[in-house]
Amino acid sequence: MKKLLIIAVTAISLCSCSILSSVDWNAEGLASAAGKVMTAASITDDQIATLSRQTIVSLDQQSVIDNGAYAQRLSRVLKGVDEIDGIPINYKVYKTEEINAFACGDGSIRVYSGLMDVMDDEELTAIIGHELGHVRHQDTKRAIKSAYLASAARDVVASAGSYGAMASYLLGDIGEALVSAQFSQAQEYKADEHGCSFAVERGKSPYSMYNALQKLMTLSQGSDNSIIAHMFADHPKTEKRMEKMKKMAEQYQTKSAQ
Repeated sequence: MKKLLIIAVTAISLCSCSILSSVDWNAEGLASAAGKVMTAASITDDQIATLSRQTIVSLDQQSVIDNGAYAQRLSRVLKGVDEIDGIPINYKVYKTEEINAFACGDGSIRVYSGLMDVMDDEELTAIIGHELGHVRHQDTKRAIKSAYLASAARDVVASAGSYGAMASYLLGDIGEALVSAQFSQAQEYKADEHGCSFAVERGKSPYSMYNALQKLMTLSQGSDNSIIAHMFADHPKTEKRMEKMKKMAEQYQTKSAQ
């Protein structure tokens, strides 16, 4: 157990040595943190699916699920999409003005009605394909590992005495980075490519992903929507993604013309 405790403390090394040495640590909390660090290192696909299902159940309970026109439209857009890499697909619409969509490792797709309000069917198809790309490329698995590490860090903070509040500030940045599940630029490129291919395979324009990115970047300018403003705050990176999608679309067009 001593080795596990050392691993747990090392995993959250943002806390300075002077703070760590001054804290009266709670052994139970540190043991929990150590367990989560070890879980993050060895988490399996089955565990990912279980965690995804648990998360989706919680999110569904907190959200307003649409069973009307939005749900019917999404069902039409995803007609024939029953699985991805052997994982059964299920999908729902969250009734909210937020502009977002996500897919989890258990095959759950959740689309916000706010996104559906601003996207046509071709753009919506590409965005869903993008999110499924994150699942196929196991980006969501890495995100859950990060969430475990963030949770372990919180356990260590909770194990502290009066210095817990101080440590929480030190852990704030890493907690935000890990829990927000932000994907790397390389991961986004691959997901964009998957979104473009997914749209084309479903008979949509090869420019669907490009058009969706262009629209999202435009909407993010001066937007009060916290999610979209954060996701597309870095315009140069978004523009580079758009350039790649435009080239990919042109390649599809050239190929189809031959």
